[in-house]
Amino acid sequence: MALLQIAEPGQSSAPHEHRIAIGIDLGTTHSLVATVLSGKAKVLNDQQGRVLLPSIVHYSHNNTQYGDEAKAFITTDPKNTIVSVKRFMGRSAADIKFQHPYTLVGEANEMPAFETAQGRKTPVEISAEILKQLKDRAESSLNNPVNGAVITVPAYFDEAQRQATRDAAQLAGLNVLRLLNEPTAAAVAYGLDQETNLAHDQNYVIYDLGGGTFDVSILRFSQGVFEVLATGGHTALGGDDLDRLIVKWAKKQLNVETLDDAEYAHFIVSARKAKEALSDAESVELKVLDQSLTLDRASFEEIIKVALDKTISVCKRVMRDAKLELDDIKNVVLVGGSTRSYAVQKAVREVFNQEPLCTINPDEVVAIGASITANQLIGNSKDGSLLLDVTPLSLGLETMGGLVERLISRNTAIPVARRQEFTTYQDGQTAMLIHVVQGERDLVEHCRSLGRFVLHGIPPMTAGQARIEVTFQVDADGLLTVAAKETTSGIHAQIDIKPSYGLSDADTERLLIDGFKYAEEDKNLRHLQETKVEAKRELEALEQALKADAQLLSTDQLAQLQQTKAKLEVQLETTDIKAIEQAVEQLKIHSDAFAAARMNQHIDAALKGTKLDDWSNSDK
Repeated sequence: MALLQIAEPGQSSAPHEHRIAIGIDLGTTHSLVATVLSGKAKVLNDQQGRVLLPSIVHYSHNNTQYGDEAKAFITTDPKNTIVSVKRFMGRSAADIKFQHPYTLVGEANEMPAFETAQGRKTPVEISAEILKQLKDRAESSLNNPVNGAVITVPAYFDEAQRQATRDAAQLAGLNVLRLLNEPTAAAVAYGLDQETNLAHDQNYVIYDLGGGTFDVSILRFSQGVFEVLATGGHTALGGDDLDRLIVKWAKKQLNVETLDDAEYAHFIVSARKAKEALSDAESVELKVLDQSLTLDRASFEEIIKVALDKTISVCKRVMRDAKLELDDIKNVVLVGGSTRSYAVQKAVREVFNQEPLCTINPDEVVAIGASITANQLIGNSKDGSLLLDVTPLSLGLETMGGLVERLISRNTAIPVARRQEFTTYQDGQTAMLIHVVQGERDLVEHCRSLGRFVLHGIPPMTAGQARIEVTFQVDADGLLTVAAKETTSGIHAQIDIKPSYGLSDADTERLLIDGFKYAEEDKNLRHLQETKVEAKRELEALEQALKADAQLLSTDQLAQLQQTKAKLEVQLETTDIKAIEQAVEQLKIHSDAFAAARMNQHIDAALKGTKLDDWSNSDK
């Protein structure tokens, strides 16, 4: 298995120049930034000495507040106070099924935008605001500009969510060195602080429960090599969900059916305080709607059991994927602020039969690992550490019948490239639509569409003779490039997969210079062009056939064929795809009968003058 070396000596342009690199943990509830100073990773604080920046942005008509300053508006102006924006990143409106106080705009299959006092704000733009605050904090603390950053993402983030994160970073003015999986960052933070010359390999479970996402990864540490054996998780499961479960319980206790936005915000704040207080107390008072409820540890554990059971189920599946038993696990590393909860620690302790490791602050460990990686990538460190990461979901393309052909299976080490040959399914086919998908199901309709492109110019051949070589390549960030090549002619096409995660054309021009302009329109144009190419090929083949064998048709048959042919030619001047397809189908009714007559004539000609003895003696 090939290894990726993430540090090369001498990368700095000047041998004695220390370039500034930072690691950023862009979290659902809190974010923070770290860097390496004098060989030691350190989290950076703001002017008030605060390390954690709440991932909150408040938009008023003439001002924007961030972090702690924005937190005060959660209950007073919830519609304009965006919290947990990470849960909206790279997701369509149809994916967002949890309660929230926001007015969202956009189509069901697009990433929605928030309607705020300052107008439309996309999740990418809001995340960029948070990243900009962290960048400014680092430059203020270090009195130097930042040269590069490693930004962490949940291991189970798909292509759309990763690309949205990269776009937000570029919008914030950051040079992205790498997107690094959060569990892998935690492994870097712990692994570089421990002995690596052990006699035997050591397997660790990284249990990462943040504010809005959950990841679990199994990593093997051996001779300075960090290898991710398997990973799994949930992009919509975290501390926020524990808070919502408490709110659901409180509503039931108080016989409350619905809450307005302000009441819901109050409930969430009270639930979060109660959850945190239960780590030190046996019971707490929950004050909502001018009433008090008592929440004890036993009730709390029962309330959140459904969420914790989901995390344990993922842990067991990842253990099976890695082909490991409990005895093979050296230790369990806790990451994420939600692992501070005694209930979470208790659940982990019971399932793995050991005390979990939490020697580095779980809020800071991801940022620390990211800063160590950034320091290596920027060229400041000559540490020879190696890192293997994996793809979280399978990648493949659509084949005939709407089936998925997987080229890269989940939990494959990256960077990776896979190549496979395909062929045409129609005689004379000169174009092929490559549809790239991600997921574990066998049908395309059950997977996520990542992108489409067309390979034009395939030499016309009999169906099955063309050789189309498709290559999938995943880089160290987990971002995908797909290329297709016809091997006899050498024609090729490729696409960097940047899923259409919902930016409108206006948002694209305004926010992301290198984003996806007119993505939906381009997709429709490709579809239209492909339909026209297929229809024109049908007409050209028919025209050639009529020149050769028009005498096989009766006068009525020829008139009907010419009539349907003319209707299709008229429709090809329009952009109505359905009308073009219907005209093709009408033409096929008559052209198929013509093709059958031509086939019969050619068979008759081939067999004319042949005797039975010619066939029976042919092998003698």
